[in-house]
Amino acid sequence: MCGIVGIIGGGPVAGQIVEALKRLEYRGYDSAGIATLEDGRLERRRAQGKLRNLAERLEKEPLAGHIGIGHTRWATHGRPTENNAHPHASDKLAVVHNGIIENFRELREELRGKGHVFATETDTEVVAHLVTEEMRQGKGPQDAVAAALPRLRGAFALAFVFDGYPDLLIGARQGAPLAVGHGEGEMYVGSDALALAPFTSEITYLDDGDWVVLTRDGAVFHDANGSIVKRTRLRSQASAFLVDKGNHRHFMAKEIHEQPEVVGRTLAHYLDMSAGAVRLPFELPFDPAKLSRITITACGTAYYAGLVAKYWFERFARLPVEIDVASEFRYRDAPMPEGGLMIVVSQSGETADTLASLRYAKENGQHTLSVVNVPTSTIARECDVVAPTLAGPEIGVASTKAFTCQLSVLACLAIAFGHARGALSREAEAKLVSDLIAVPGLLAEAIKSTAATEKLAHTLSKARDVLYLGRGVSYPLALEGALKLKEISYIHAEGYAAGELKHGPIALIDEAMPVIVIAPSDPVLEKTVSNMQEVSARGGRIILVSDNNAMHEAAVNVEAHLVMPDMAPDFAPIVYAAPIQLIAYYTAVVMGKDVDQPRNLAKSVTVE
Repeated sequence: MCGIVGIIGGGPVAGQIVEALKRLEYRGYDSAGIATLEDGRLERRRAQGKLRNLAERLEKEPLAGHIGIGHTRWATHGRPTENNAHPHASDKLAVVHNGIIENFRELREELRGKGHVFATETDTEVVAHLVTEEMRQGKGPQDAVAAALPRLRGAFALAFVFDGYPDLLIGARQGAPLAVGHGEGEMYVGSDALALAPFTSEITYLDDGDWVVLTRDGAVFHDANGSIVKRTRLRSQASAFLVDKGNHRHFMAKEIHEQPEVVGRTLAHYLDMSAGAVRLPFELPFDPAKLSRITITACGTAYYAGLVAKYWFERFARLPVEIDVASEFRYRDAPMPEGGLMIVVSQSGETADTLASLRYAKENGQHTLSVVNVPTSTIARECDVVAPTLAGPEIGVASTKAFTCQLSVLACLAIAFGHARGALSREAEAKLVSDLIAVPGLLAEAIKSTAATEKLAHTLSKARDVLYLGRGVSYPLALEGALKLKEISYIHAEGYAAGELKHGPIALIDEAMPVIVIAPSDPVLEKTVSNMQEVSARGGRIILVSDNNAMHEAAVNVEAHLVMPDMAPDFAPIVYAAPIQLIAYYTAVVMGKDVDQPRNLAKSVTVE
């Protein structure tokens, strides 16, 4: 969600902090700020809006301090104004914060009773005053932070610098990620290893409840009880170079066009192509043949990947699947089968609700497997097994290549489970693997629909509402298509199982309603065609995403036809994801929207 960077450096750090924060812009934010120590005294510079506004402020009012913290904020409490921007400060310290302090109201009232005056609408300012109050009682910075942390409820990552302490930076983590970077005579802290990559490749991740004291001599880690502990130092794989857009106008466009390559790379990691078999690159600590049920949980686009996987696991492995959005699952008090399997899906591996669901599953004796794009993330570290997607850094807030790589991994898992359970013959497995091997090439063909999609976008940009329809494995793709359009164009869109059309949504159909129908040539095509005819009879504007055979079968007039390559139907969602993404992308571009950083959204959602 928000971005944190802290540096104890050998020279002025403000410029380094701004450059590091730029690497976290993909997370989404609405204001930014920096605090440094100038001759031992705290100074801040903050700005509403993009980082360029902060950079311009620093040109006019430079900071020369050799220690500092910086932040990009995605508003949760208080409007996105300069006054509410981080860092927040008192006369003794400055702090930056990712997450939410759930009990900030009661703490604020307590501190007001002790004479503290609050200047912002944020929950974070409470942290600054709570630690300040401990220091007023005679504690030093380290003891003050140690005393304050147990009083905070919620999810947070924190970084502090202190007035008069030019060699001290303290970080803390509860629920939101935080990493320490190790240097020679310099130390770093950040919410993402990507931000620290230009400075160091030596990274230590804080465990939940940890806090760390950084000086130029190194880092001392403490657990939630205050005991000094050792944490593993890892070599980060994050690139030291800023990810650029290449020849594309936006990161989202670049990432859509990268899909044939990254899906191919991911499949190569899981498939023995010469043998026509799935070869998982890890050992399973359970026997798929003994499972009675799989539970899948995720949020947003990752949830839709899980919905597609439900069809695959049940079809290929004959294994019942229960799936729920993580924000609902974590509060359902769901009964779980003894020795069952929980699969969690997350691009960032830090999604708060998904992480909470994972921990619930572990408490209830489940085996856990994560499908994540960041193998060093919290979810990955806490799972029994990590099934990595190899999408590479995804910068656009609206997920594209991470989604198709998630689908690719889940397809391989479903086939592997089917083989292990005896539900797939050797010949059936080889056929499915052959179909998967063809997917990257088919994706490349699907992306060639760019020109037709761009033309269509001019029409869609004038719509107030859009309906997406699909059946079978195309139903979750209809949900994903509607989500994408909502996310980046801000047009209201809904996805439905096409068979549900007559149970309510058909009331919306008129001459102004674009209806996007996802209809590969699959076993339910005939049923989807019937639903298209229902739309046509009511004057609906049909936009068909299908191969030529489906178009012929439909036998109805369509406003546009995005032609997809002929393919075996089982893995059509991976290929058909591309035109769905392109529809949203070009519609948003035509409308002049901020495609890569849509309003109100963040890339890594580390709060409920």
